[in-house]
Amino acid sequence: MVSVLQQSQIIHGCMRMASLSVTEAGELLETALGLGINFFDHADIYGQGRSEEVFGQAMRERRVSRDQVVIQTKCGIRSGFYDFSKEHIVRSVEGSLRRLGTDYVDVLLLHRPDTLVEPEEVAEAFEELETSGKVRYFGVSNQNPLQIELLRKSCSQKLLFNQLQFSLVHTGMVDSGFNVNLDNRAAHDRDGSILEYSRLREMTIQAWSPLQYGFIEGVFLDHPQFATLNQTLAATADRKGVTPAALAIAWILRHPAKMQPIVGTTSCHRLKDLSKAGDVGLSRQEWYELYLAAGNTLP
Repeated sequence: MVSVLQQSQIIHGCMRMASLSVTEAGELLETALGLGINFFDHADIYGQGRSEEVFGQAMRERRVSRDQVVIQTKCGIRSGFYDFSKEHIVRSVEGSLRRLGTDYVDVLLLHRPDTLVEPEEVAEAFEELETSGKVRYFGVSNQNPLQIELLRKSCSQKLLFNQLQFSLVHTGMVDSGFNVNLDNRAAHDRDGSILEYSRLREMTIQAWSPLQYGFIEGVFLDHPQFATLNQTLAATADRKGVTPAALAIAWILRHPAKMQPIVGTTSCHRLKDLSKAGDVGLSRQEWYELYLAAGNTLP
């Protein structure tokens, strides 16, 4: 994990904050901070900007000082297309700052890759945003190693983060590494060895949807499709004194890549539960038992 920010192991995802009142969002914000969770993930498209507005209003209502929180936002997704042009990046950040009611964001990520990207334009946007003090640090989301290298060719700023989907039932980042040189489905490298690349480049992987299966289907906890996994989670969680949900987050935290799971709950009670993941110790054997229980195999 990078040391440039005083950041928590777990990130609170604010995608659903648009559904909350300012009072409810304030309660969630105070709960997170009380649990030691100070990193909040936004995007310009969440709730069509409403999530950032509610968060900013909640900060002011609860008198949360700016230096208490690490605010991250993302840009690049527009209606029907992706846009990494300088004009859009700068305009998007300025819009986020207005909605959040702050002079700067700690981190800006480029949301899903734009194949029409001109790295020089991104570099100009990053330089302008950094020089003006509007963005402190930069990263990407859902990008593979060569897409990142293309940006690094022009950008002087270090790219510190990459948001990628990872969970007990979405394990592609590790599957291919177990199955190198084998002729099976798990050996297919869909990410360009992004896990190993991230460790070499000292980029922190932010694991989104850590309790979800598929893209939008739902959570795997208590789902009949994942009966063996849920039985193993329940048994191990009982031994550890936590819930299966917290254990599933702890499984991600156990990886030496030092990933940061993004939990997007809007429930204070559930957030308290998930925050216990950071205190769970998993042995190597226990980690692999959960991996296998999810339906994976080892060669």
